[in-house]
Amino acid sequence: MSIEQLSFDLASIQAAYRTGLTVRDLIGEAMRRCATDAHNAFIHRLTEAEIEPFLAHLEKCPPESLPLYGVPFAVKDNIDLAHIPTTAGCPEFAYTPTDSAFVVRCLLDAGAVPIGKTNLDQFATGLNGTRSPYGACRNAFNPAFVSGGSSSGSAVSVANGWVSFSLGTDTAGSGRVPASFNNLVGLKPTLGLLSGTGVVPACRSVDTVSIFALTSADAQAVLGVAASFDPLDPFSRKTQPFGVDFSAAAFRFGVPRPQDLAFFGNDAAKDLFEASVVHLESLGGVPVEVDLTPFLEAARLLYGGPWVAERYAAVGDFLEAHPEAVFPAVRTIIEGGKTPTASEAFAASYRLKALKAVCDAVWQQVDCLVTPTAGTIYRIEDMVADPIRLNSNLGHYTNFMNLLDYSAVAVPAGFLSEGDAKGLPWGITLAAPAFRDVPLLRLADRFHRSQAFNLGGTSIPIHQSPAIAIAIGSVPDGFASGTLRVAVCGAHLSGLPLNHQLTSRGARLLQTVQSAPVYRFYELAGGPVKRPGMVQVAEGGVAVEMEIWELPSTEFGSFVIGKVRLHDGSDVCGFICEAYAVEKGSTDISAWGGWRAWLASET
Repeated sequence: MSIEQLSFDLASIQAAYRTGLTVRDLIGEAMRRCATDAHNAFIHRLTEAEIEPFLAHLEKCPPESLPLYGVPFAVKDNIDLAHIPTTAGCPEFAYTPTDSAFVVRCLLDAGAVPIGKTNLDQFATGLNGTRSPYGACRNAFNPAFVSGGSSSGSAVSVANGWVSFSLGTDTAGSGRVPASFNNLVGLKPTLGLLSGTGVVPACRSVDTVSIFALTSADAQAVLGVAASFDPLDPFSRKTQPFGVDFSAAAFRFGVPRPQDLAFFGNDAAKDLFEASVVHLESLGGVPVEVDLTPFLEAARLLYGGPWVAERYAAVGDFLEAHPEAVFPAVRTIIEGGKTPTASEAFAASYRLKALKAVCDAVWQQVDCLVTPTAGTIYRIEDMVADPIRLNSNLGHYTNFMNLLDYSAVAVPAGFLSEGDAKGLPWGITLAAPAFRDVPLLRLADRFHRSQAFNLGGTSIPIHQSPAIAIAIGSVPDGFASGTLRVAVCGAHLSGLPLNHQLTSRGARLLQTVQSAPVYRFYELAGGPVKRPGMVQVAEGGVAVEMEIWELPSTEFGSFVIGKVRLHDGSDVCGFICEAYAVEKGSTDISAWGGWRAWLASET
């Protein structure tokens, strides 16, 4: 394969380096690919002189020494890259930082190479990509349509195969809508996982840096590098255990009621969403209808409530001094932040707390929530003619996520089949509580990889490189599940009387197995619930049918006693009896090989 045909997914780049490709050649290819930018994706492409220090450093390092060695990436131009101007989509606002943003430094330290600063809706205020003096950013598939925003150029640069991944920001959907419109994965991490130091704020309390990638595996690899606690960022949060991994087995997913869904006349998008629900079912998902009303009410608080005052706090002084430098639609939105009062801010925060309590109750019924990422897509000329209303439509499913402190992943779901947007990509979003980023990425990977899509706007099928799938059980550096495996053999089995003691603790069934043949199996005396006992013996043992459950470690101490040897020689925590416990009144049922078989024999 020639370098011109090389896919820029991480696995392909790493394989190319292993076969002798030099970092100078690969980054040179990235610069060549984006040299002609008809999409207005970049505000500033780094020159050879600006990139040279990164190449000189990497040439001294072996490729295997750094997780993102020689990987080209792009940076949204409201995120600082040292010695390169930051404009936030406004030339009059521009400044040149001496230091890179904390999250950019993490990536540079891991070996990634910046290619350029990308276009955006001015001051990250918009979901469409047209509000930029550097030109409306054009969709990677059809330049007549919006790219999505505000992280417009970040998405287009990845979709076009110019870079491997990019950084965006996400306050109201800016890291997800452009992913949907350009056939990408868009990770909106848990708030605070990625530092905001060196990022021009929009609404600081609900901003997050986001990641665009060709695959969920690539997004997870970047997250593992970028998610580092920043002691200088008061909003930074350390990673927490993500708990039971709902992506690895049967899962329950919330689906909005029909009356809560809005496709704004786009029947092809409606069809794709319905097909996505069916596809999730084929992966082991069980749909649960969810009332989206409280989520949508929370969403309206972002622009209809006092949170817009945060935008004014961020750039209001500049806007007052340079009103002519700000796009009319952007100025209208930000100026709305001058009017909310302190009492209105408190009242809205109280209402949000109440809504969050209602919305959070859904996680007792489902593991994740699925929605369209955006209900429809618009032509650039239509968006420019009606910028407020149409932009608001694009945020129907996205505006509540950060206010409610949820994690989310936008993932490709197909291509529109009719209308003037025929052939354009469209996606869904999977959402879950904070710190569930890894299970969401794994489920998104399963959903994405099981379909015959190409990577971004390239001609390379996602299934061409199976090695880039997220390995089962893989966890990015710095992340942990916080769970342990538990083996049960009796009344705690699925559907039996004590199974609720597992499910009420948030446990998840992983698999049915057999123990090693080193146990005698008994029905213990007492009750009223019948219970078994396993006793390890030196001779005459049998294999016992068991279930393996995944249990949050915080619940572990209240549930488990002992360890059980499985048929493959591994040990799993479970219930073991001492020999004296079966001396009186117990029945040896070893010959039946399992509790269910014994119960069946009694009927």
